[in-house]
Amino acid sequence: MKKRLLSISLIFLSFNCFCQTYISLAPSLTSTAGSFADKANIALEFGQQWDVFSLGLAVGKTNVSRITGRDTTAYLELRPNLNVFQQGKFTNTFTPGIGFIFNASENIVIEFTTGIEYSYTEKIHFNMFFGQYFYSGKVSSSNVNFLGISAVLFFAPTQSSSFIKPKLK
Repeated sequence: MKKRLLSISLIFLSFNCFCQTYISLAPSLTSTAGSFADKANIALEFGQQWDVFSLGLAVGKTNVSRITGRDTTAYLELRPNLNVFQQGKFTNTFTPGIGFIFNASENIVIEFTTGIEYSYTEKIHFNMFFGQYFYSGKVSSSNVNFLGISAVLFFAPTQSSSFIKPKLK
């Protein structure tokens, strides 16, 4: 048992040695009806990136309007991300995500997002993204489109590349 724990610990440690840690702030607007606050949402994501793949855990709110009663807008989401194609400082990203919205009748959220990321510096990246959220519960489901921007801060300089590498001339 001790050997297994040691092996798992060493694998986990070596897995973490080859990654970069990041934090991201991502406000966006949805295509729902209502006021600006009803359409606006925000997420804070913390994660790690291994070359072209990253995995983040996001906390956020599905809208920022004033709430009376129980908060049904707070969510927690797991977001894997793939850097599909890179050209210079620009990268095309794809993110499928799955999460849980606390106290909501449609409490499961599935996300499909694509975006264009710009590497401003080795530690700061900006991303313009768009996609769709799919909400589902026991008796109802819905979906909504969204568009947003994000700012990403890497705690160490990035060495990222893309899944599809263009041929050099």
